[in-house]
Amino acid sequence: MKKLLKHVNSCLLLMLIAAGILIQQSCKKDTSSSTGTPVITGIRNYVAHPGDSALTKVGTGLWVVISGRNLKGALQINFDGVAGSFNDAWFSDTSAIVLIPAVIAFPSVPAKQLNTVQYITTHGQTTFSFPIIAPAPQITSISDEDAPAGDSVKIYGFNFFFIKSVTFGGKVITSYTSSNDGTSITLAVPSGIPQTGGLVSVTTNSGSAATIYNVEDFVDGVFQNWDSINGYPWGSNTDNSSTDYPGNTGSYNVITATSLAGGDFNWYNGGRGVNMGASQWVPVANIDSSLSSYAVKFEVSVPKSTPWTGGSIFISVNYSFTYIARYRPWANSNGTTTPFTTTGWVTVTVPLSSFLTNNGTGIPVASITDLVGSSGNNGMNIWYINDGTTSVAAFTMAIDNIRVVKIQ
Repeated sequence: MKKLLKHVNSCLLLMLIAAGILIQQSCKKDTSSSTGTPVITGIRNYVAHPGDSALTKVGTGLWVVISGRNLKGALQINFDGVAGSFNDAWFSDTSAIVLIPAVIAFPSVPAKQLNTVQYITTHGQTTFSFPIIAPAPQITSISDEDAPAGDSVKIYGFNFFFIKSVTFGGKVITSYTSSNDGTSITLAVPSGIPQTGGLVSVTTNSGSAATIYNVEDFVDGVFQNWDSINGYPWGSNTDNSSTDYPGNTGSYNVITATSLAGGDFNWYNGGRGVNMGASQWVPVANIDSSLSSYAVKFEVSVPKSTPWTGGSIFISVNYSFTYIARYRPWANSNGTTTPFTTTGWVTVTVPLSSFLTNNGTGIPVASITDLVGSSGNNGMNIWYINDGTTSVAAFTMAIDNIRVVKIQ
């Protein structure tokens, strides 16, 4: 029996030694494969599409998978010389998931870096030739949708490269400048745009983009412009000085407050609100649209003499606090504060999906009908409220052209 146990123990020892040798050899192989010069063999979609997910060209701002060998230990992955975003912990030795930069300034990329993927690791680097193209343009916003003729405005977006044509308010623009990174186009507002305005469009070698709403539209969806629509609502402090607020389009309202204690919700005191009668928020035919399809828009001008650092603009439906949308551009998402001022007038966009319970901090409204009723016709209020805990010494903001617009 002792001999048998000794034999069994000897066999087990030999098996453990053999297993250890195999593990060591396996580790050596892994280490060897992850320290060689990286090799790229192809690029494919991160999310597989029907059929072959292999790519023959790629645009910006997309997640892709790089296939190859020795891809672990990545330090930097450049597309046309611009660093992509990645987490090497996601990588295997044969694949790497990377986010291509959203912005690549194609016209300024050196010729030797065009259409290249540079892969740099702790153990070497390689450059892979691959077509990286400028995608079709995208328009994300307009700096001032209702600026007067001759004023400078910006079209913001992506991929404004190799531009073929630009229109603003339906008028062809022949003189403009585009930023090097393709994210903005600067132009002067043309004269002769009708009161109902027109679209903004940008066409490049890669495609076209256009707004679905009109700029310079002082009629459609407008609740209040202090000139011809909705008259002069209760609580307004109307002015038309182009000295105090240059770039105005006729009359406007000025919202002011001084020495406002924390938690002061008395919107009815001293010119802190604009209270408008019923008007059509959304056409009845579109009342079942998604909340993100429509937005409250208006222009504001905040002078540098009184930077905005506390309190919020509350947008309400017919004096109700059931759902509130807040506009507070001084408050950063990370909890810090940046004093807010403007150079001239800027357009503010507040999607209807921003209306929440609990003074704009709680649960989103479920539908457009729940917000403004089945007719889509209701009143609107815009108030300055100090919803913070600290006092506000002074607040001044001009506001104009309050409207509800389809944005999607």
